Amino acid sequence: MGSNPSEPGAIESPDVLIVGTGLAGLGMAIKLLQAGQRDFVVLEKADSVGGTWRENTYPGCACDVASVMYSYSFAPNRNWSRLYAGQPEILDYIRRVVKDHDLEPFIRFNTEAVSYEFDEAADRWHVRTRSGEEYRPRIVVMAHGALHLPNVPEFPGAERFGGALFHSAKWDHSVDLKGKRVAVIGTGASAAQFIPEIVDTAAHVDVFQRNAHWVLPKADRPIAELEHKAFRRLPFVQRLYRLVAYWTHELPVLAFLHPRFVKVLEVVARRTLRKQVADPELREKLTPTYQIGCKRILLTNDYYPAMQKPNVDLVTSGVAEFTKTGIRDGDGELRRADVVILGTGYSTDNRCAHEHIVGRGGETIQEAWRDGMTAYLGMNVSGFPNMFMIMGPNSGGGAQSILFVIEAQLHYIVECLRMMKARRATRLEVRTNVQRKFNAWLHGKLSRSVWNTGGCHSWFLDHTGANRQSWPGTGTSYWRATRRPRPEAFTFSSVRATVSR
Repeated sequence: MGSNPSEPGAIESPDVLIVGTGLAGLGMAIKLLQAGQRDFVVLEKADSVGGTWRENTYPGCACDVASVMYSYSFAPNRNWSRLYAGQPEILDYIRRVVKDHDLEPFIRFNTEAVSYEFDEAADRWHVRTRSGEEYRPRIVVMAHGALHLPNVPEFPGAERFGGALFHSAKWDHSVDLKGKRVAVIGTGASAAQFIPEIVDTAAHVDVFQRNAHWVLPKADRPIAELEHKAFRRLPFVQRLYRLVAYWTHELPVLAFLHPRFVKVLEVVARRTLRKQVADPELREKLTPTYQIGCKRILLTNDYYPAMQKPNVDLVTSGVAEFTKTGIRDGDGELRRADVVILGTGYSTDNRCAHEHIVGRGGETIQEAWRDGMTAYLGMNVSGFPNMFMIMGPNSGGGAQSILFVIEAQLHYIVECLRMMKARRATRLEVRTNVQRKFNAWLHGKLSRSVWNTGGCHSWFLDHTGANRQSWPGTGTSYWRATRRPRPEAFTFSSVRATVSR
């Protein structure tokens, strides 16, 4: 490795630069080490690792993917306490992985990349940080995640509100909710987790729901000590659990891609609603009007019970305006609030909208994506050589663990680097026609999926109505598509001589 820049203006030239220390970035670092590559650096804007699991600390924060699948296959955790782990336990796992693989010497903490410019003469990226350091890597791997920019809508009069106001992704733990009147805006995945945690503390909770969500039971329970012993002494037992979890998450994707089959899921969801919500008026408000799977399905056992607490009101008329003392709903009623919590999700339309990324010929990522985010296999963008994105456009796993998708991408990137080395190439870039043809196929398949035909507008769809998030197939099909990079999909060249094939 090169030296660690310690002052503004210092320059370091690693072969690979990874941005982000979430599960994607750390996994990339481990795979490079396993491939014998040590000439890399990982940039992290914060002072510790963890990505979204460091940032999201709201009460009840947990994963809706089974723990045995929400972990690296090459670094299994034998000690998960539950079938579905909570945020503190997942963050502890991430920290242990860093320690076990001795990754910290490669990480530059408190180092935020703010500018990426490709140098065509040298086939290197010039990456500048907020504090003035400069990195000149051959390869850039963007691993800063798809869900990291909180979506904060502009509500009329929000500046007039005299109480505490914060987004769930930036939970203000200094605000004591005991005895307070709380307004929650949003009923998505995060809100469904923190609402049950606050209703017994707050004096009153108003929940503002724009659209109801489909809910399925969460098969969660503590993992018994006998199971822990089996995991440690007979590792194949945990692999069997992982296999069961894999197919449990995989099968719903088939229904999402063939909407006529989602009726099975809807029957279970309606039965859950009838069983858990006795009041027909409340049940009607909690019944979605779109096809199941169109939006993210919530896995929870305590959301419906929380909504029936005597101190909870479900508001479906919307937010008309904020006042100094609360929120006026769409029916004109003023609902007093001491605290407003935004459970309004993340900005996903263009995750690089505010990034300074300049590729070949001076083209910016904003220009390349003026009609919407596109990539090849979710990782390569034409016009931006030697750059890989993890969890890029249309590589989402539907209902499958994103860790499974990430591992497929890590393997693919390492194989691409091997192709470059074998050809003695200093530049790799996906061909424009290959990317265009791939996206025509991809969006053709997605146009028939429940995400596009289910009658809702979700974070899967961008401002053009196109799905820029989902892979149009199962996790298994994505794994197959990324096992071996196709050399003919790329151009290869060298600063010394052209070796395009």
